[in-house]
Amino acid sequence: MNTIANVASPAPPSSLRIYLLEARHEFVRMLRTPSFALPVLLFPALFYTLFGLVLNRADGGMAARYLLATYGVFGIMGAGMFGFGVVVAMERERGFLAYKRALPMPPGAYLFAKMAMAMLFSMLISALLAVLAGALGGVSLAPWQWLSLLAINVAGVAPFCAMGLFVGTLVGGQGAPAVLNLLYLPMAFLSGLWLPLKMLPPVFAAMAPAWPPYHLSQLALRVVKMDGGGSMAMHVAVLVAVTTLFFALARRRLQRTG
Repeated sequence: MNTIANVASPAPPSSLRIYLLEARHEFVRMLRTPSFALPVLLFPALFYTLFGLVLNRADGGMAARYLLATYGVFGIMGAGMFGFGVVVAMERERGFLAYKRALPMPPGAYLFAKMAMAMLFSMLISALLAVLAGALGGVSLAPWQWLSLLAINVAGVAPFCAMGLFVGTLVGGQGAPAVLNLLYLPMAFLSGLWLPLKMLPPVFAAMAPAWPPYHLSQLALRVVKMDGGGSMAMHVAVLVAVTTLFFALARRRLQRTG
């Protein structure tokens, strides 16, 4: 009797396990990449310490409160745009995307892993800013406000992931950082993330709703009771529309170019 035939073949891993393993490996890989992890995690904290805590001590903590919300948005923008844009551009350029397609894994696991990575980095950025604001800035919020800011930042990374993904399908690995910085920094400034819009010329305030970070920052500022008013549903709708549009454009590009 052939005993080999009686040996049960190992069960294939479940789709959920594949998704989780891919996400874990992506997060660890990016955490071990200093050129990504250090700027993404430390720049928002350093800017917040300088402009929110050191240079604005005489305003009764208003700057620390305002910039806690807006620098959270600034930080997660970087995690989403660079985590997707630069990495996807490099992997597409090197043929890694074609290799991934040939593997016996769910087709959505690749994007899920990068989205999970961006969300985890967003959590770390939010937690670091919260510690600085509470311990050094004297910012006192109710528990639901801290949790709301965290939730807004984690969920709000999606449109910037979509934008980064689209850029990553358009340019190569060498050009992606420059293109993303041309989008990232002006959008942050024009959305009122560095300075309140009322401190800028009126034309900037009029243009602000054109930029996705403005809408996310208004959701965060509503939590700390410093927003400019307006419909929260409208802000959410704009962010959902931006996410859907850029993911659709990126998917179309990936299907054409691989």
